[in-house]
Amino acid sequence: MLLGSNMGDRLSFLRAAYQQLQFEIAPITQSSSIYETEAWGKTDQQSFYNMVVALDTDLSAEALLDKTQHIESVIGRAKREKWGPRQIDIDILLFYKEIINKKNLTIPHAKLHLRNFALIPLVEIAPQLQHPALNKMFMDIFLDNGDESEVTKLNVRIDSC
Repeated sequence: MLLGSNMGDRLSFLRAAYQQLQFEIAPITQSSSIYETEAWGKTDQQSFYNMVVALDTDLSAEALLDKTQHIESVIGRAKREKWGPRQIDIDILLFYKEIINKKNLTIPHAKLHLRNFALIPLVEIAPQLQHPALNKMFMDIFLDNGDESEVTKLNVRIDSC
């Protein structure tokens, strides 16, 4: 899962999402560093703090989506404009090796292969992972994707706070 925030105390919003994911869904098995990233899509806004976390759950992908949306609303996310500022965003990037194409859920995430802010932290925690639809290693996808947006690793981690 990709966690992101670009409003208010971004680190606190990431920490709240991290804790709620563990409380409401399952223990986090891996977490990346936190990265400060340029906004993508709608670039005239504050930069994001992003990180990727992995967890092992018995929930279905649809139930996981419901839970993550609930966590977003509890933390304070209000639905605004597409790609606009937000207190917290929780995106399901992958769900095991499944490929899902439904109206409200696409896995792997439809834009994952285009976005450094998701690829860099994902490759950090799972360098040998393969994209289930493209059948390419994420490291190779990252090296070939053409995204030139700036992604800077911060010197802080949620799992050690």
